[in-house]
Amino acid sequence: MNTYNAQADWIPASGLQLRKAGVQFDAVRVDGDAGRALADELARLTGGDPGPIVEAANRRRGVYFLVPVGSTSHRAWPEGVTRLTAGAGHVSYVPVPALEGPTWPLSWRYRPTEPDRRVHTLLLLTALNSHE
Repeated sequence: MNTYNAQADWIPASGLQLRKAGVQFDAVRVDGDAGRALADELARLTGGDPGPIVEAANRRRGVYFLVPVGSTSHRAWPEGVTRLTAGAGHVSYVPVPALEGPTWPLSWRYRPTEPDRRVHTLLLLTALNSHE
């Protein structure tokens, strides 16, 4: 797998930052071990390159699947899934760590490999539904 070395403008140079959903990406959050297992299943299905996936080590231990803007709407998502999107009267923020240096409690489960690559939403949904 190639590692994306050039920094995309949505990845912070250091530490971590919140990014507004609906600009560069939306996100789907699945908490705990279920989210980690899902991320690893997507990696297996995609030959090790599922797209950018962020995990948190605190609280709910959320796993954030960065998907294309608008790709989560008009789909039936299983219970326990949180969609982070933007819309009329609604704004969500997605935590994003830097590629290097201290970023606790966030880290990349799977790093971005290309500037515009995102997790494939339909593949994510299919994998979620197969694990219910």
